[in-house]
Amino acid sequence: MGFFDGLLGARLSDFDSGEAATGSIQLSGRHHTVSLTKQGAATGHLRVNLTWRMRTSDFDANERTSLFRHPFRALKPPEVLGHGQSMVNVDLDLGCLYELTDGTKGVVQPLGNLLGDVNAPPYIKLSGDDRFGSASGETMYVNLDHLDAIKRLLVFVYIYDQTPAFDRTHAIVTLYPSNGPRIEIGLDERHPQARSCAVVMIENVKGELVVRREVKFVYGFQGELDRLYGWGLQWGRGYKTKADR
Repeated sequence: MGFFDGLLGARLSDFDSGEAATGSIQLSGRHHTVSLTKQGAATGHLRVNLTWRMRTSDFDANERTSLFRHPFRALKPPEVLGHGQSMVNVDLDLGCLYELTDGTKGVVQPLGNLLGDVNAPPYIKLSGDDRFGSASGETMYVNLDHLDAIKRLLVFVYIYDQTPAFDRTHAIVTLYPSNGPRIEIGLDERHPQARSCAVVMIENVKGELVVRREVKFVYGFQGELDRLYGWGLQWGRGYKTKADR
């Protein structure tokens, strides 16, 4: 079983989703920020989606080598490496550290059933826990109609213990604003031992909602991300059981 940093308590609520935007913005090291306010997307529901699949490069290298010894394998249909329950060991989780303008701090994540609430503080709702990297992935909603109550949000991803690490798993976090193009952040860097990654900071800067790429890998879990960004929460060791999954 895997272990993670966890907190207690959660509230549940129904929510609506906005329509997917057309086009995309790729946040990178050179182009790392975008203003949702300037593109008229600082209202409504911001949808944050995590999807992932296995990298194929390692498998391709082994396949090329084997063809010299077994040339008839070239006639065999290739194994599909992508979304689906065949990758039973792959389990990435989407989470969010939040800080509200009234000083309230906390976390929304699958561990501990801390799924949040989109119509009441923290105005963030996680749709659930995707165990296998399905096509829909994991989705979180942020109610930007309460932007005045939000100070900063750190969207992060952590990997289930006993799975291939980030260097074997290609993950993409996509933000779908209520207006304008979607925003994509790829986790493409090779960090074989990393277990967590701070992906993107969404920050209310004097009324302007700014999205900033982070993509900082750490070798611990949520507590280490907390220390890196100065959240100041108290963390305890949590375990992900079959009931949680």
